[in-house]
Amino acid sequence: MPATVSFTIDSPSGRHPVTVAHERLGSGEPLLLLHGIGHHRQAWDPVLHVLATEREVVAVDLPGFGESPALPDGVPHDLETVVPALGALCEALELDRPHAAGNSLGGLLALDMGREKLVRSVTALSPAGFWTQAERRYAFGVLRGMRTGARLLPPPVVERLSRTTAGRAVLVSSIYARPGRRSPEAAAAETRALREATGFHSTLSAGRDVLFTHDVPGVPVTIAWGTRDRLLLSRQGVRAKDAIPGSRLVRLPGCGHVPMSDDPALVARVILDGSRPPMGS
Repeated sequence: MPATVSFTIDSPSGRHPVTVAHERLGSGEPLLLLHGIGHHRQAWDPVLHVLATEREVVAVDLPGFGESPALPDGVPHDLETVVPALGALCEALELDRPHAAGNSLGGLLALDMGREKLVRSVTALSPAGFWTQAERRYAFGVLRGMRTGARLLPPPVVERLSRTTAGRAVLVSSIYARPGRRSPEAAAAETRALREATGFHSTLSAGRDVLFTHDVPGVPVTIAWGTRDRLLLSRQGVRAKDAIPGSRLVRLPGCGHVPMSDDPALVARVILDGSRPPMGS
């Protein structure tokens, strides 16, 4: 069962309460894990226990996803709101400038946390925000299609599809290169999470004009991209490296957009390497 933490955030309309569900395990320097749009913290399950051998890992459901309620009415799910909210979350959990690893939307949030010096290192797996407008429109179209499918498929049909490799490909092949590696329970649960994500539309709308063009000075940054990412194509990793010249760009051979399940050992190693002190420091 997840724990929950509540705190307040500031917005132009005043102070608002926020509640976030999270899972915390392991010991060592803290590591915050941030999932992508429409997903939930369980996206990290394939690497969670490996990471927890060296880090105190905190995997969160972002506001409006998983078991975390959406932000209050009138409060946008944009970078300017969610990044300070994640900073407030770290304060509430007494995490002293954690390392951060994020996938897709979570990668974008982790990078912006790095820019604001809220974290001590960043590992971004296929982060959003390095697209052309055509690439963004394509990705958003795929995400909307996935959301529509998740809402139209009756739960008994989702359960039946999740029991076969071919069925799991129908459910999740847009984000995994190896959907058969997802367990039936995981595939069904993340389809349900996408269907029930109360923050989906507001988050997608807030991302319409997002381009991450900033450097992240003074914070070690690793950008990792799956070679079989069909949602955000791997050439976007080159743009990320150009925007953040000091970053390390890593290829994830054979991995899709959400690589943690496609190659857990590789992804865990990339995250742990990215959260170690630079050589010579």
